[in-house]
Amino acid sequence: MPKSLPPIVAAIALLSSASAMADGHTEPAPTGKQVLMPEEEGPRAFMEEFGFSEAVIHGDTVYLSGVIVGSAKDEASQAAAFDGTFDYLGKVLERAGSSWDDVLEITSFHTDIEQSAPAFMAARNKVIKAPFPAWTAIDVDRLYTPDGIVEIKIVARVSPVK
Repeated sequence: MPKSLPPIVAAIALLSSASAMADGHTEPAPTGKQVLMPEEEGPRAFMEEFGFSEAVIHGDTVYLSGVIVGSAKDEASQAAAFDGTFDYLGKVLERAGSSWDDVLEITSFHTDIEQSAPAFMAARNKVIKAPFPAWTAIDVDRLYTPDGIVEIKIVARVSPVK
């Protein structure tokens, strides 16, 4: 609130910004969003150039941008690529105050779902345990990077304070 408003005007503005619930009580207006950017200069510059962030925290929800898994020459390197991607996603979740236990939804975009599903599932099953989040797998023509085989997008909640 601007400091020049008289106290009564500031109080009215604050009360009117709260949302009314069906039973008549009010909830505070949502707080703004917090944006997470990569700590490394190269990835940070890329995200700034294209205008997106690693994650956005709004209220108690964390939205991770999609992360692309590049193609691999053989099954072992593909498994390593998926493991590395899920490791990276776990680190972003942690920086956002979340964890794999707090994941609500995973969306995966596959350029060849039959080919990529086994390695994807093996890596995912190392970090995702019951109760399972919602998951949508979509077969697509291509991803932003031409050698990308899967893009993984996650929605999670902020970990409850214990």
